[in-house]
Order: sequence, then C-alpha cells, then structure tokens
Amino acid sequence: MASWFEPDWPAPDSVGSAITTRQGGGSQGAFNSNNLALHVQDREADVQANRQTLAQSLGLSQQPLWLEQVHGVKIAYVPDSQSIADTTPVADASMTNRAGAACVVMTADCLPVLFCDQQGTQVAAAHAGWRGLCNGILRKTAAQFPRPDQVMAYLGPAIGPQAFEVGPGVLQTFIDQAQDAKHLAAIKEAFVQATNTDSSNAEVKGAQGRYLADLYALARADLAHCGVTAVYGGGFCTVSDSERFYSYRREAQTGRMASLVWLKSDH
Repeated sequence: MASWFEPDWPAPDSVGSAITTRQGGGSQGAFNSNNLALHVQDREADVQANRQTLAQSLGLSQQPLWLEQVHGVKIAYVPDSQSIADTTPVADASMTNRAGAACVVMTADCLPVLFCDQQGTQVAAAHAGWRGLCNGILRKTAAQFPRPDQVMAYLGPAIGPQAFEVGPGVLQTFIDQAQDAKHLAAIKEAFVQATNTDSSNAEVKGAQGRYLADLYALARADLAHCGVTAVYGGGFCTVSDSERFYSYRREAQTGRMASLVWLKSDH
C-alpha cells in the first residue's frame, strides 16, 4: 500500500496536498510503519527517516512546519525559510501564502482539515479534535482568508460517526458554543443517541445516556457558519480501517498520520 494518497478535491493546480497512511515507513512495533510523530515514544531516528522520505516523495524542497498540537486554537504562519525545520510552534493550525512551504497536521482519530482559496494563493491545515473543533479552530482558520466564501476545504481521515461515542457533557459543550440558531440545529443533528446497550459494561459503545458524534458533520456546520460551503472528503473512519490508518481509540499506543497542503513552487 502507498505511504500517502492525494485528496480528492478540486484544488487549483498551484496547490499540492497529500495525506499519509500508516504504510510504507520504517517504524517498528506498535508504530508499524509510517509514524510521523515524535511525541509517541517511537524511535526518533525512524520518525525522522519517515519524515525525510515523505518530503522527498512529495517533491518538497524543505520539511513542513511540524507543530506541537495541544487541542487549542492557535494558528502558526509558515515562513519561507529552511529554518522552519528547526522550529516547533505550539499550535493546532498553520497557514501560508509562500510557495514551497508546506502546512501539516498530525492525527490518529482527530479530524485534519486542509484549506485553500479558489485562486490558489493561500493554504492552511488545521487539527480538529473535538475540543479544538468546539472552540472554533476551523472558524478561526477560515477567517484568515480574505474571502471565506471563496475557500474550499477537505476533511481528511478521522474517527467515523459510528465509532465516536461520547458522553452528554460533550454534546452540551458544543451546544454552549453554538454561534446562532442555525448552527445550533446543525450541532444537534450531528449527535445521535447511542442505543446498542451492553449491560455487562456501562462504558462500552451504546451505554445509556451516551451519544454517537459525527465529527465530519460538526466540521461542516462550523465551516458553513463562516461561509465555507465547498467542502470535500469526510468519508473515512480511522477506527475501522486498521490497514490504512492509525487510531488512538483502537490501539492507544500508536503512530500518527500527516495531512499536508502547500503552494507549488513551479506555479
């Protein structure tokens, strides 16, 4: 299996994008095999080798701006400099308008979202776990574009709506952050009462009072609220597709995939 695939979205020719799979790398054991994260106790040499191979296979002239992701809403701006390989901003999104500099986020159940404008002059990548999504990481990222109505977004591999079980507190937190009545209605539609109760374990899927949450629907609701309606992707489930994707919920100790977007130097 290939180590990465190209997102299926109508991005301009000047925009490059890629999403890695768990295959095709050199990591061992639980990180088999294309782990790109340094913070998960994988061997640093293997991670760095995987990152170097990725940059070369994508034809990138420099390493992407890797982030220290903290489920927040801070955005880092990618400079056009080789020095970015020596920096690790604490942020959950990055963006750039400079050719050759790649934005990247890492995930293993959280939702990666790639952005570009229709003119192909600006790109961004955001890491949207449920906390960051609820607190507005996608709304804040979209707002960095001059015309959000001319922005397109791609929803990469994340935990699917049949696998993401949450408690009522998560639903209430999203409700509390609703921006208006239409946004609130869309949020409520993204949560379905779990019904497959297993009386032997009150914490397993379908436990009473719990919900199945649709991260993709929540992301679309946020993007629509700020005027981004050209949204693609969203048909994955990291938990159920163990051959292609890492999943923290499935495996606990595991690697991370990367979702990248950049402006090509030859345009």
